[in-house]
Formats: sequence, C-alpha cells, structure tokens
Amino acid sequence: MGDQGVRGGATGAGAGGGAGAVPGGGLAHRVPELGALELLLAVARLGSLGRAARELGITQPAASSRIRSMERQLGVALVDRSPRGSRLTDAGALVTDWARRVVEAAEAFDAGAQALRDRRDSRLRVAASMTIAEYLLPGWLIALRGQRPDTAVSLLAGNSTVVAERVLGGEADLGFVEGVSVAAGLDSVVIAHDRLIVVTAPGHAWARRRRPLDAGELAATPLILREEGSGTRQVLDAALVGGLARPLIELSSTTAVKASAASGAGPAVLSELALGEELSARRLVEIPVEGVRLSRALRAVWPTGHRPAGPARDLLALTRS
Repeated sequence: MGDQGVRGGATGAGAGGGAGAVPGGGLAHRVPELGALELLLAVARLGSLGRAARELGITQPAASSRIRSMERQLGVALVDRSPRGSRLTDAGALVTDWARRVVEAAEAFDAGAQALRDRRDSRLRVAASMTIAEYLLPGWLIALRGQRPDTAVSLLAGNSTVVAERVLGGEADLGFVEGVSVAAGLDSVVIAHDRLIVVTAPGHAWARRRRPLDAGELAATPLILREEGSGTRQVLDAALVGGLARPLIELSSTTAVKASAASGAGPAVLSELALGEELSARRLVEIPVEGVRLSRALRAVWPTGHRPAGPARDLLALTRS
C-alpha cells in the first residue's frame, strides 16, 4: 500500500510534463529541503525506505510523505518501491548525485558555523560600572566558569558612561550599568536594584543627629562624590531637585570615596552594596535621609537588536537567577 502511494504520486507528478514542479520563485520554492535530500541519500544507500526512516528517526509514513512531496516539487518520480525494497528511478539516481553535493556543502556550512561559534565562545568581553564590577560580577563570573571553563573572560571597569561607550564601540560583548537611563543605541534589562546611602565617619556631626537629614540640607552640603558620568552621581543629581552643591572631593573609585569619608574628610553617598564591611565595623555610619528616594536599577546592556549569545547570554542568565 505504501509502495503504491510512492509510485502513484510520482507517476502523477511526472505525467503532465512536470505539472507538479513550482515554476519561478526563489530557490526555497524550487529546491527540496535538506531533510528530504538526506532521506533520499539514505534510501539510495540502504535500499529501503523503512530502514532509511529508522536511521533518520522518523516514521515510515512520514518518510513516504516526504518522498512524495519531493517528487511533486521536482515533477519527476524518484523512488520505486516493491516487496523487495526501494529502488531509485533513473531520475532518482541523478537527483541523488546532486543531493549528495548539496548535503556535503551543507555539512561544510555547518562546520564553518560551528567554528564561528567556537571562536565566539572562546572569549567574553565584559564592561561594568565600578560598583557592579567590584561587588556583583565576581560571583557571577565564578558561576560562569563552572558552566564554561574554556571561556576566557576580560573585564573592563569604568563608570556607566564609559561602559556604554565600550559596548556601543564593539569593545565589549555585554555591559553592566547603573544610573537613571540607558544610552541611545542600547537595549537593556534590569538585573537588580540598589540603594544609595549617605555615610560619614563616626566622629562627624551628622552621626550625632537625632532626626533624619532632609533633601535640601543634603543638596546644599559639599559631599565626597564619584566623578560625573558615574551611575551614583547620575542618580543623586536626578533625585535632588535643584542639583548638588559643588563637590567637596570628586574621586573616580568607590574605594577612594569610602576611604576619604572614613578619614573624616566629609559625608559621602555610596551604594549599599559597597558598604557592608565598613558599616559592620563602624568605620562608617549611615545617616538617615527623608524626602528623597535614593534607589536605582542595575542593568545589563547590549547593542540594540543584537541579543546576547553564547557566553554573554549565559552570563546574563546568571545575573537574573
């Protein structure tokens, strides 16, 4: 019954001078799909449609349907089936020779694509803002190494503006930024939330206050701050109506800001992520503030339209787990 189905479909396709073939159109409409060509090669090699179907992991009815569809598409009979097995027609033998070249070319294409993936997967370039680079990325990268031990990771740390420039310039595969907005040309996803807190040395006058600091007093006070372009500075500028007073000291690293504040030089505003040890040891104390929201989103960024792939995709998944 199945033999007659293949033969009958083939004969009908060829009887009208190729009436089943699709004229014109692109190659996708005129050339059989790769799976059908692989099936035809298996039939030619094994002499049986059933054995070819089993080798390719499909059912025999599905294999018969695929052969009939290919015969209708090409407009010629390819396979004759009998109780003794399946035999290629003369046209089928010729098509099989062509199919072999197509499949070999596809295998070469696949090998080349795999080589590109291997090269991509052999390295990962990450750019991250200082807070994320120092306090979150190490744990993520240790977890990534467990998944991808052969991937070499390089980290470029800088403020959020620099990170955006690196990602846009193709110098990093994935970036991590703080701040209130994302640069044009970047897609992003929120991976965590953070809170900024005001801190001073224990001997500072603010440490003895009985009531919270208000937003106006904070804005009017010269502070030890990160440089312009940092996510911390952006959030603070946006949160305080009227802006900040001229900085008491402007520094380019969180560690330097903490050290300056702990020395008694003045109050500072820093990420809660960066202050656990200093607050526990009371080298710094938190100053409550009212009337202002000092929270921010931490984001992963990448060029618009280019969703992270390979190690960058895996690292992004780790940040969200």
